[in-house]
Amino acid sequence: MLHIDNAITPADLEQELAVFWDLSGEKLRMMEREYDHAQGSPVFTAGGKYTTRGWTEWTQGFEYGSALLQFDATGDEWFLELGRRNIVENMAPHVSHFGVHDHGFNNVSTYGNLLRLMNEGRIPENVWERRLYELALKISGATQARRWTAIPDGGFIYSFNGPHSLFVDTIRSCRALAVSYLLGHRYLDEGDRVISLLNRLLDHARTTARYNVFYGQGRDSYDARGRTAHECVFNINDGQFRCTTSQQGFSGFTTWMRGLAWAMVGFPEQLELLREIPDSAIEPFGEPLEIEATFLEAARATCDFYIANTPTDGIPYWDSGAPNLHCMGDYLNQVSDPTNDHEPIDSSAATIASQGLLRLGRYLDHESVDGRPYWQAGLTVLRHLLQQPYLSTADDHHGLILHSIYHRPGGWDHVPSRSRIPRGESSMWGDYHTREAALMVQRVMDGDRDYRFFDCATV
Repeated sequence: MLHIDNAITPADLEQELAVFWDLSGEKLRMMEREYDHAQGSPVFTAGGKYTTRGWTEWTQGFEYGSALLQFDATGDEWFLELGRRNIVENMAPHVSHFGVHDHGFNNVSTYGNLLRLMNEGRIPENVWERRLYELALKISGATQARRWTAIPDGGFIYSFNGPHSLFVDTIRSCRALAVSYLLGHRYLDEGDRVISLLNRLLDHARTTARYNVFYGQGRDSYDARGRTAHECVFNINDGQFRCTTSQQGFSGFTTWMRGLAWAMVGFPEQLELLREIPDSAIEPFGEPLEIEATFLEAARATCDFYIANTPTDGIPYWDSGAPNLHCMGDYLNQVSDPTNDHEPIDSSAATIASQGLLRLGRYLDHESVDGRPYWQAGLTVLRHLLQQPYLSTADDHHGLILHSIYHRPGGWDHVPSRSRIPRGESSMWGDYHTREAALMVQRVMDGDRDYRFFDCATV
């Protein structure tokens, strides 16, 4: 399990963060020089060079959003202009993309970051520029909310697999609904029926907590507390839950670690959001304290599972039940080994999970008995990511964080010669979310306001 460093502070990462942002800038400049966008959005590296995968364009927002995070951290306006130009020229199709469940990834990472920077006074106020960002975010949230499957005890935003499919990933994409709601948008459906974006957000999060997260009791008495299922399948004729399965993990009865990480960061972010919304706005859709308790238990359970089911440095293998982990001996009581011959590491799960641990710790008060263990765990994981063998220092490698995995069952990841497993590669989401976690810690270190997604919609 993760060996938490209880003494580490954000200030202890000052040198690592400085090196990280220098490398991050170099990687972004290299991508701008070398990547051919005619082939599609960059998704993951193969042989150190970013390539695409023509499935969905869900990573484009991470590419352009990374430039904005780089500007936020360093003040270098070259990255601001790079991000802003590409967002205005290329992101509009994502705003009205009815075929995906990832609006909170693409659009909040781009239009949302630009609007947040304007709200914080980091970029000049411009009324029409502001209106552009607000309109994009309003429409994005409503477009996301339109992918809706009703079930007897609520409903959910369905995945690209179809109306029967609830992905655990989407809990973080709920950010799009939150921002649209906070900006005062009204979602109108057939017959001008008004659909509450807040209601859909709360219902989706509760459904995810109820079905995708396991608690080791009641219905889940046979299972481990905090484990997550990548996908839950429902009978769309009567809305009944049928089974768990997985698209990118090993099975519905093991834990795909990146899916777990999405829940780890998604639920604490929603808890942060609840603090910004008056109880009177929530009460038509449920008891505020009960909703908070549901989200908090999901956040605690998933974070606890992660801490218990990763190697000592907190960088996990791609699935908690990957079939060849048994060949590695007592792997949970050793430092992660990306060069092994049995199962690949997924550093991108660690980058997302580190932010989830940090956010839960911050939410619970990172100096309190309840919050400090999670905060310290997040700092511990982040420190390991900012060092080798995970930090990519080679000047001919596009990626920033090494040993990321995309789709192991699909065989999509690059396997180098003389290796039995994928290794040594990066992903656009892994690089982006490391930048997010680094920015969060840097802001705390510098005494700045916290980095929160909904600050694009609240001043």
